[in-house]
Order: sequence, then structure tokens, then C-alpha cells
Amino acid sequence: MNGFSRYVLRQLVVGMVLVTAGLSCIIWLSQSLRFVEMIVNQGVTIATFVYLTMLMLPSFLTIILPIALFCIVLFVYSKLISDRELVVMRAAGQSQWALSKPAIVLSALVVLMGYALNLYLLPNSYKTFRELQWEIRNYSHILLKEGAFTNISSVTVYVRERSTDGQLLGILAYDRRNPTKPETWMAAKGALVETDAGARVVMFDGNRQTVDKETNKLSILYFDQGILDLKELGTAGDGTGIRHREARERTLGELLNTKPSEEISTRDVGKFIVEGHKRLASPFSALGFTLVGLLFLVNGNFSRRSQTRQITASVIIVVGLLVSALGLENLVAKNLKLIPLIYLHTLLPIVIGGYALLRPPRFKLPKPASAGTMGA
Repeated sequence: MNGFSRYVLRQLVVGMVLVTAGLSCIIWLSQSLRFVEMIVNQGVTIATFVYLTMLMLPSFLTIILPIALFCIVLFVYSKLISDRELVVMRAAGQSQWALSKPAIVLSALVVLMGYALNLYLLPNSYKTFRELQWEIRNYSHILLKEGAFTNISSVTVYVRERSTDGQLLGILAYDRRNPTKPETWMAAKGALVETDAGARVVMFDGNRQTVDKETNKLSILYFDQGILDLKELGTAGDGTGIRHREARERTLGELLNTKPSEEISTRDVGKFIVEGHKRLASPFSALGFTLVGLLFLVNGNFSRRSQTRQITASVIIVVGLLVSALGLENLVAKNLKLIPLIYLHTLLPIVIGGYALLRPPRFKLPKPASAGTMGA
């Protein structure tokens, strides 16, 4: 790699890092707002909140990286055209492929990063994210914060103090699951126990108060040991508390061999299989987007007047590819015989762009003015 290629590659890498970091921060902030209620209502610590939201980053990066690379390729190469650097290098005998090499090298690295994200980081991080989210929303011990009211579905729990060994002191719970007979639990001490059937609050030396709204009668039951069962508060919405794994938290092998089961209905099998093929094909979109930008800038006319049109045309094509990819996923999920279209959609820009860059330029550089012409 010559000095010019290293110079361009350095600009691309620095710009790529900055653009990716900026877009990641914007998307992270917008998505993390959905989980602020966990801090307000469920007593989640700031550290847990940050860790939970950071686990979503790999799913963002698979989309951000190709777009960030395309943007920085347009910016750097349009700047090289404005500064007449590409004109000088073309006049020095550099081919279109040589001028495009820095962007292609960087895009190849992004493709490898995309496969690392899709095949390893994405399923593992999203699985951890979903498990932690499930734990938070299903009455884990981190929710019962001392000195605060914690809302867990239809139960509100207050704990005056937590001992170092995890024991709960001064427990007050209000159970609204039965609207006709809400219950109020009070106990001197207790503990949160997680079992296979779900979470339970085991209380000692307390009482349970029940008000019958039809008769307005209050009944009090004193107990040495009482159990408030929380197993019906699962977030699955069906009262079972069973968590079904989504497509993004499954491995590639599981996705490609998806079959109808208790977790996956026959109607959703196509979505899981398409997700697997998408993981194999989508990393190459970084190379395709890069070649689209180079096709219009390096293979185009090095003119400031036509530069805006070239950039606009490349942006329209890339936006069209992104939109069509979403529509294609829904179409293929309904008819799995169309799976090859996913790979064709990704590889077509690469084939066209690579062919155009390997061909001789379609324009000629202006010849320098002769001495006689200058004298005239």
C-alpha cells in the first residue's frame, strides 16, 4: 500500500470511528429512554441500567457500521475531489481500483466485524439482555430496594431494611391481583425466594388483612410464617411466567434449523429462518454500500459541479437498498423458496460496483494547455 493509500485509509478509519461513535450514542440514548421507568418504579440501580442498555449495542452496530462506512466514504472522497487530490493521482497513473483500495480494505474489515457481531456477539449479548430484563421485571432480589416502594405487576412491596445476608426487615405488601379482595401483608422479617415455580416472599411474624368489597368486612389472619406467591406475575402475559426466546438471541444453527414447536408457531418459522440467512448476508452490505459510493465518485467525473449530483444519486440508491431489504425480509418469511433473493440483493451492488471500478474510466482527464495556446 503506497503513501497515498495509507493517507486516505487513515482519514477513513478516523472518520469511521467518530461517525460510528456518534450514531451509537444517539441510538443508545433514544433506546435507553424506554427503560428509565425501571429506575423510577422498580428500584434498578444506575449501574444495572447502564449495563442493561449497553447489551443492546451489538444489535445497533450491525446496522450502524455499513451506514457509517458509506457516509465517511462519501465525505472523504468528495473532499479529495474538491481538493483536486484525486485528479493529481489519476494524472500520475493511478487506476480506479488503486484509488478505491483504501475504502475497499476498510470495508473488508467492517465485513469481518459484521460477522463477529452477527455470529457471536449479537446472540450472546441479546440473550444476556433478555435474561436480565426478565429478571428485573420478574421480581428479582435487586428490585426490592430498602426504603422504597417497588411495583411488581399488581403487587406493591415496601422493605424497610435489607440485611447483609439478604434478609428483609419490615415488610409491607399490597396485593391487587384479586380486585374484589385486595390483600395487605405485613411482617417483621422475611426473604425473597426464587423457585422453579416462580418467586415467593416468605414472611415471618406477620399478618394478612383482607377487605371484602361487597360486604366491606375486614378479616385479619396472624401467622408465624406466610408465603406471598408471585408466580402469576410473569411478563409473558398469559400468567405462566414462561419466557420465550426471540430470534435475535438464538445461534445461527438454531435459526437455520428452526421447526414448529411450543415456542415457535408454524406462522413464525419463516421469520426465524430468514433471520439466520440475514446474519450470513448482511455483513456484505458494508462492501456493497462502499462500492456504490465509489462507483459515483471515483468512476465519475472529477468535477465540483457534478459532485452534488453524484453524491445524491449514491445516497438514493443506498436508501433504496435499505428499504427494499426490509420489504424483502417480510416477503421471504412468507415464502422460503425466495431465500436466494436475500443473497442476490446483497451481492448485486458488489458485482456491479466492482465491475465498474475494474473497467477503464469512462472519461478522460483534460489535457494541459500547450505553450503556444498559453501565449496566444
